[in-house]
Amino acid sequence: MTVTVPHPEHGVEDLCVTGTELYERALHDGHVTAGQAEPAPCLLELGLLHPAVDDLDRLEPVAPAVALHRLLRVSEARIADERRREERLSELFAPLMRLAHGPAVPAQAASLRILSGTEPINQAITEAMGEAALEVLCVQPNTHSRGPRGETAQIVAMDRDQALLDRGCRIRTLYQHTQRHQPLVAARYEQLRGDVQARTLDEVTDRLILIDRVVAFIPAGEDGRLALEVRHPALLAYFATTFDRLWHLATPMYPEAVRRPTLNGITPRQQSIAALLVEGHTDAVIADRLGMNIRTARVHIAKLAATLGSVSRAQLGYLIARSGILDQEQTPEPGRGGGRAAER
Repeated sequence: MTVTVPHPEHGVEDLCVTGTELYERALHDGHVTAGQAEPAPCLLELGLLHPAVDDLDRLEPVAPAVALHRLLRVSEARIADERRREERLSELFAPLMRLAHGPAVPAQAASLRILSGTEPINQAITEAMGEAALEVLCVQPNTHSRGPRGETAQIVAMDRDQALLDRGCRIRTLYQHTQRHQPLVAARYEQLRGDVQARTLDEVTDRLILIDRVVAFIPAGEDGRLALEVRHPALLAYFATTFDRLWHLATPMYPEAVRRPTLNGITPRQQSIAALLVEGHTDAVIADRLGMNIRTARVHIAKLAATLGSVSRAQLGYLIARSGILDQEQTPEPGRGGGRAAER
């Protein structure tokens, strides 16, 4: 049984192989029969073959130059129609575009913009802070970045921040507890003059700079070389609300707050680690979230296990839950809570 494959539809510019071969044969021989042309009906449809006047079964080729000229005329007519359509659209939208650029509709900055490279990021932040009139809210997680790069960034930030404070603006910054005694951080607050405050928590969000609550900068990559400039009102409101809530929960860095006492031999830091252990996090995740290196985290975990009498990781989770150390309220210290009395 023979299966007939339908001839594919196509334009003259995509002439099929069968059609091309048959058209070449017709040009060479001067004609083909209707039966020979059946595999390529496209030649008749596209006007490359036509029946002879004296024999309808005899199909003669149209000269290529004639066919090309006819097809180009069709194409030119189509292009002319498109150009007339473009002109009508331009006439329609011209007055609307003038309205959009008039004083009644101020130009709006892009709500989201990707910044690539350290220099463009710093330049955008500097320009935004140069226009600030009220405040800058920052979240600075512990990125373990020390050495020349951190010192260079600190110098740039110090000049920029002092200029902002000199204009009467304020700066509020949230850190992790592990940064309370970092030399770079301490030096910053020894040198800055003006309305500048800092508080700390066990955990903070990723890096955030929110300026006058009209523009924000957040990371857009893990290596710090991509940033997202945000001007979308809904996102800015979300950032501001998140910062305000964390600020109320945080503890002032300066003057140094009184440390809260241990609870049944468990320090506040170990209590924070216990909460993350119960959630099932690995040592690496715990260290990252609390801004410490993994060796320090493991030392705290070992001390916690020794205090609770645990001999295995699985038993430690059980003993933490049974001890009730996560259910008891404690006096705030640098870590969880406090700071409500400090001026915002």
